Amino acid sequence: MPRMSRRTLLRSMAAGGAAVSVPGLLAACSTGGGDSDVSNAGKKLAPWPAYRPAKGPQPDLAPTQAGVQPGYTSYPFDLVKSVARTPGDGSTVKVMSVSFGTPPKPASANRFWAAVEKALGVKIEYTIISQADYQKKMATVMAGDADTLPDIINIFTGFVLPREPEFVQRRAEDLTPFLSGDAIADYPNLANIPTHAWRDMGRIGGRIYGIPLERPLPGSTLWLNQGMFTDAGMKEGWTSDDFAAVAKRATSGRTYALGAAANSLFGNAVHGAAHNAPQGWAVTKDGTFEPGWADARAKAAIAFQARLRKDGCYHPDATSISQIDLTTLYYNGTVGSMQDGFGAYLPKHLEAPEGMTPAAALPYSVGGEPGGIVAARRSFGYTVLKKAKKERIELLLRILDYLAAPFGSQEWELVHYGVEGTHFTRAKDGSPEPTKLGEVENNTNLPLKYLAEGPQVLFVPGKPDAVRALHAWQQKVVPHAIRDASFGLQSRTKNAQGTTLKALLDDTATGIIAGRLPLSEWDATVKKWRSRGGDRMAEEFAKDHAANT
Repeated sequence: MPRMSRRTLLRSMAAGGAAVSVPGLLAACSTGGGDSDVSNAGKKLAPWPAYRPAKGPQPDLAPTQAGVQPGYTSYPFDLVKSVARTPGDGSTVKVMSVSFGTPPKPASANRFWAAVEKALGVKIEYTIISQADYQKKMATVMAGDADTLPDIINIFTGFVLPREPEFVQRRAEDLTPFLSGDAIADYPNLANIPTHAWRDMGRIGGRIYGIPLERPLPGSTLWLNQGMFTDAGMKEGWTSDDFAAVAKRATSGRTYALGAAANSLFGNAVHGAAHNAPQGWAVTKDGTFEPGWADARAKAAIAFQARLRKDGCYHPDATSISQIDLTTLYYNGTVGSMQDGFGAYLPKHLEAPEGMTPAAALPYSVGGEPGGIVAARRSFGYTVLKKAKKERIELLLRILDYLAAPFGSQEWELVHYGVEGTHFTRAKDGSPEPTKLGEVENNTNLPLKYLAEGPQVLFVPGKPDAVRALHAWQQKVVPHAIRDASFGLQSRTKNAQGTTLKALLDDTATGIIAGRLPLSEWDATVKKWRSRGGDRMAEEFAKDHAANT
């Protein structure tokens, strides 16, 4: 069994915030019978679960209603107990989720696995799917017999799964009676999941079928080598011209200011938001949905990136290098920046070599307008349950309630770090530090965090200044976050054709920035995208939006 290095472990821990590339569309899978109506239009909508914040350690840096996260400059000293009794009944529970780690040691030889089973009071049979195999495996699962489904299934939203909502509606338990409104009070840790996560997960046919994995508001972020950019003249309140000038000064020889990975479109999400282009979809006051790709600001962002590329500021392998290899180039100083999810702040600060300070970039302004940032989908994925008797569903929900324990609780520490003295020791500030065994046996390799998880907080073990900097950055940029208006809404056309149609846009954007295509190609591609299904998506999203407001 190969050991997982601390660096690999930390990278995997940040996968919740990373951008994920999407391969070509799979053939639509059969879920039995004819098409079902997954739209919320014309349906009686189940109320969202009543939000009840969990009691726990007070943060050192306060959250805001707008979306700034709570910050902890030190690890809580007194951990609370969030679950009153063992949730299980000694039975076996089959679960399945995506994974960004390496395969775990088998249950019989895995002390972390055994500790979690003991705490939950069940035996866990875990089907773990690597991110690379997720679409293919899920297609098989979705087309299979209902009787063979696992009890608990993680639906990862990093990919478009054809007919996903139809599969969920037919095969998964309708959780509305268990979770809607005040019913969720029976599961206090699930009730601690904020409404924004349920909203961005969305309803199917007006009903609640899943439990969301909450994520912070900032999404794709430009991570800088702060020293490199400061030395090149970076300043707060910079303009797009300032950014271009700094990037050019920071590029010399085999050092490049800007790094990018395959399928990231040269970091287009960050630059599009800085130009205040809609991220995905925007909705007008009259409820009309407008695609961001048709907005002039999106085209301007592509033109700006083409300018940066022409100036030589991008690493020459920006269209082919993997995100993992790009991260290595970032740490060794070959590139001065890279686009990654905001959740990558933890490995960025813990892996960075001595003398390097990672920093989330403040957006530049364009034409006098303050730049925006990408607002993430507040649900990284969601968990559904196989249809079963009421008593069985309640048991499964108690298990998920345990896994969703909040930061600062005994249950959170067990699920995230394992057993003290076995999987972790304590640093001087009380923070858990993985042992050699903890680098192999953990919830990256046994990815329980993708079944259920409490709301995320800002915390970097042993680095209080990093937490303060991240919190201050969020206070500045959260008011300028640009949210995709389609989050949580249903579109039959997107479910069936979204990935293929998006590839049209991505290929053209990459070609223009790389200098292979003229900027004039963009308008023609957008027109083709609209005629092949984009306009139908707009109509479907508008209907679903109207039903949800």
